[in-house]
Amino acid sequence: MARKFAFITRGAHPSKGSVMQTLIEHFPDWDIDVIHVGDLIRSKKTVILVNMFFILKEYGSEILLGRKKISECFWRTTYIFRRIKTLVSNLLSQDEYRFSFQFQSLYDGSKEGLPHYVYTDHTHLANLSYPDFEKKDLYSPRWIELERTIYHNATLNFTRSSNISRSIIEDYSCPSDKVICVHSGSNIGTNIEVDKGKYENKNILFVGMDWERKGGPELVEAFKRVLKAHPTARLTVVGCSPKLNIPSCDVVGRVPLERLNHYYERASVFCLPTKLDPSFPIVCLEAFAHGLPVVATDVEGIPDLVLEGETGHLVKCGDVEHLSEVLVELIGNAEKCQALGENGRRLVLEKYSWEKVGAEIAKNVMATLRGNERTL
Repeated sequence: MARKFAFITRGAHPSKGSVMQTLIEHFPDWDIDVIHVGDLIRSKKTVILVNMFFILKEYGSEILLGRKKISECFWRTTYIFRRIKTLVSNLLSQDEYRFSFQFQSLYDGSKEGLPHYVYTDHTHLANLSYPDFEKKDLYSPRWIELERTIYHNATLNFTRSSNISRSIIEDYSCPSDKVICVHSGSNIGTNIEVDKGKYENKNILFVGMDWERKGGPELVEAFKRVLKAHPTARLTVVGCSPKLNIPSCDVVGRVPLERLNHYYERASVFCLPTKLDPSFPIVCLEAFAHGLPVVATDVEGIPDLVLEGETGHLVKCGDVEHLSEVLVELIGNAEKCQALGENGRRLVLEKYSWEKVGAEIAKNVMATLRGNERTL
């Protein structure tokens, strides 16, 4: 029997390499073929042209109103979904592959008769649980119905967080025994020396590429209040370059992944007051790996990580007053910062590593493969 599997991915993603590598490590005697859905589509010029027609047909009015962008709609037409399904299915042979593994869930990479597994950090309907998301901003009902088939066609759906597991089960009526939360790992590793003196720095760190959506403006308002209580406090913004005119603030902008450690190492507290984030907040794992307490909003998968009073503090979206109160308390108490940070670091080491994610995925894949073979 074949000892080869297909790894199906759409394109660049910070965790794609980590996921693929952990699968290779847990299936060491297996061959792997990587199927890039983006490359398949780009090689078919006619598909791209036809899809432009469907973008305008299905989302034209919303694009004209400025509510959606063409680039965002490209992967969410009924046409491109079905074309990807056909193109990938044509590449998968049951004689050549033992199973297929799909990274993320914007398409259906399954082939009938071939065991298929999905690992994702989002569903589209999970957006409805975010305070700033409006139902009118959903993509077309027809596309959402196709998205439903992703989870139903999969042998198992692996998720990064409990809220996405709930969404697949409740929003898409997927049987609960087909959904397993295996969590995620950190993209910067966990073998990190923590300088305990940094908790005296009173340095609040923000890491994110989308300043508005990640709650940056609310953090600035909270930081102004922090400065009144702690004039020597600092705010460091990494990943984006907002125009800010406040004292004691360093706007770093985008940096390579390997440079992020430099900023985590000098921070006392990590803050992510995000309002809408349809992906798993790996930056929280990175902060924990560096022994930082995390202050964040209670959305998406964050409550899985930020345990109130244990690894950090949770606040409601837009609650600047509570956010500032928590930050004032933390940066004025180095011992508490260290205690929360150590708890967060312990949580990451025990539960959130790519090694543990890979082991859990491999265990469940092999169990279903053996079960499938017994029924043949």
